[in-house]
Amino acid sequence: MALSRRLFVTTAVASVSALAAPGLPAFAAGAPGDRSRIPVSPDDTPEELVRKASQVRPTARQIAWQALEQTAFLHFGVNTFTGLEWGTGEEDPNVFQPTGLDTDQWARALRDGGFRLAILTVKHHDGFVLYPSRYTGHSVASSSWQGGHGDVLCSFADSMRRYGLKVGVYISPADENQYLHGVYANGSARTTRTIPTLAEGDDRAPDRFHTLPATDYGAHMLNTLYEVLTEYGPVDEVWFDGAQGHIPSDKVENYDWDSWYALVRALAPDAAIAVTGPDLRWVGNEDGLARENEWSVIPVKENQYGRTDWALSYDTADEGSRDALVTARPTTDYLQWWPAECDVSIRDGWFYHPDQLPKSVDDLTKIWFGSVGRNSVLLLNVPPDTDGRLHDTDVVRLREFRARVERELPRDLARGVRTTRTAAGVTVDLGAEHEVDRVRLGEDIRHGQQVEGFVVEAWRDGAWVRAATAGTIGASRILLLPAPVTARRWRVRVTGARGAVRIAEFGLYRSEV
Repeated sequence: MALSRRLFVTTAVASVSALAAPGLPAFAAGAPGDRSRIPVSPDDTPEELVRKASQVRPTARQIAWQALEQTAFLHFGVNTFTGLEWGTGEEDPNVFQPTGLDTDQWARALRDGGFRLAILTVKHHDGFVLYPSRYTGHSVASSSWQGGHGDVLCSFADSMRRYGLKVGVYISPADENQYLHGVYANGSARTTRTIPTLAEGDDRAPDRFHTLPATDYGAHMLNTLYEVLTEYGPVDEVWFDGAQGHIPSDKVENYDWDSWYALVRALAPDAAIAVTGPDLRWVGNEDGLARENEWSVIPVKENQYGRTDWALSYDTADEGSRDALVTARPTTDYLQWWPAECDVSIRDGWFYHPDQLPKSVDDLTKIWFGSVGRNSVLLLNVPPDTDGRLHDTDVVRLREFRARVERELPRDLARGVRTTRTAAGVTVDLGAEHEVDRVRLGEDIRHGQQVEGFVVEAWRDGAWVRAATAGTIGASRILLLPAPVTARRWRVRVTGARGAVRIAEFGLYRSEV
């Protein structure tokens, strides 16, 4: 079944691949009209930096990704069965035995938990691949599970789409198994490689081959990407980290980022490339929490064969304010729309361990407000167990988590009411007095991220009274008032901005918690 699927899907996407221009795309320029990154000069004044930042706009794929708000990670592989978090590459493939694999159960649980996209660890640092690849023996095809004919990626992709979720894939740049086989970090030169590299007995007949510069291992990754992106249907997120293997300190593999990015763009043009990629960035911690003021426009530099990198450190407390733009200027190549993804696991580990329990609903809710409520997207890991199912405890917790969020923001009291918009903000009249203790705001990010400061006010006793104040808004900002405030008229007033402000959402809620 897996082979026939390959032949069908490869043929179906051949015409798309054939339309891609040969060679590497100019990421600095992007597509015509792309304003997602603007070059910076060492001579730019602070005012010029702010002006440029105000002109940066997200791409269509970034806008679509930001709207997801809540996405899922599924760490699954040989580590699930060995109890490790980082495998060795020497695992016996037969250890992988998810005899009760039920990816429909994954999809149902994630859908019911409010998730809209799921990312599978197709290859983790150990190099074990969850589909029958032509380019490695360290895969499900070498396991006795399902007689060597198992394909987790195929089952996962089909199930997610069946239940209305988008599909993401994580392919680790690190690869312990390929290091042991002399491919990873072998010191090979970057030379022109033909992708796909047809293997012995390969019956594929692509309409177009891609010629890209790569090392031996870079070519291995390109062939892996080609299989994943042409044989399993549309992919909406390709997730890379920057990990190196647990290898001797004098060994290093300089990753062929430019070639990897180019192939993804050619084969999956709608896919967001994260978090070591040009579309999305890692927030800088694994706690699931964004900064209090999280900017989507931040200073970046190009590093190591086109890698999009922070001009400041990844864990800098301030990545995008006026002061940050000036501080980063000496090492900045571009100001770029590079929004934050907040990853965290529902359990202490990333892979399933039977002695661990999921986080409480209170903890998950705090994480949600600290990510989705701070102009970021939550990426919550829910690891399948050794049976190949999401543990019942985790499934229940996901339902409880969604119910809690819905109780925190039960009904937008401002939906459909009379609204007045001015250059300074938005005023709403609820028609009657209501208690409010949650405020949700969003800019129309098609026009960039502009707000640097704002205040929310309620009309009480003949005057505007401050209810809350904060800095950035971006795609989503949620404020929890310390106590309910009762008023009929409310307004958000912008106190600082980089350019013309367009408020797309001004929601008022009374929590039922």
